[in-house]
Amino acid sequence: MTTLSRFCAAAAMLAALASPASAQSAARTFDFTRDAVGREPAQFLPMVGTWVVTKDEGRNVLLVDGRVWKKGQPAGGLADKARAIYGAEHEEFLDNVKQFAYFPIAVNKDVANFEDGDLSVKFKMIGGTLDRCAGILFNVKPNGDWLTVRFNGTEDNVTLWKFVNGKRSMVLRGRKSVPLELGTWNDLRVTIKGAHITAYLNGDQMLEYDWTDAISGKVGLWSKTDSMSEFDAFSVIPAKR
Repeated sequence: MTTLSRFCAAAAMLAALASPASAQSAARTFDFTRDAVGREPAQFLPMVGTWVVTKDEGRNVLLVDGRVWKKGQPAGGLADKARAIYGAEHEEFLDNVKQFAYFPIAVNKDVANFEDGDLSVKFKMIGGTLDRCAGILFNVKPNGDWLTVRFNGTEDNVTLWKFVNGKRSMVLRGRKSVPLELGTWNDLRVTIKGAHITAYLNGDQMLEYDWTDAISGKVGLWSKTDSMSEFDAFSVIPAKR
């Protein structure tokens, strides 16, 4: 089976797992306590890159392992995973697969659609030569468009990036330079209200921006090229209605 056919055989299972009716329900925190070490996470679908559960100081966390990153290589079974997320619309998602190869992403299975509220995650950078990145993925659309707020340990900053029609570009770079040590846990948070995006690192505001439309889409985790980063406690807190 070719890479494309595998990617085409990855967007309907997740659509079945998470119906729109479940969107914006109760607050949830996703950890990896019950996941098998050395396997993909149960509550996230790795679309690009290698995402495996590992041990850190005795507890299970999620590792994006950039050591095996290769240009142009999507995650195993990508087609099936794309179909699991978007069903009949997965072909449009698949059209941009080559562009995705630089940016490992893992999409949450249980959050069908996220709009207003907070997204947060704990992350630890443990390695990477080209990049040392960790980010929150949101506004993920059926055609593969997405937004991410990420920290880059080679630049020491928080930045908002967009991926639209197969092309990635920077939206806004936070003005603060914040060096973080490898091997330390940190908190990244995104607050969304309509189209307004505010990002925080360890409780300090890093940037805010008004997107073109109200945020609405799937969510998950993001990384870049050969980054080796760990994630834990991915929290989704819908705004009170």
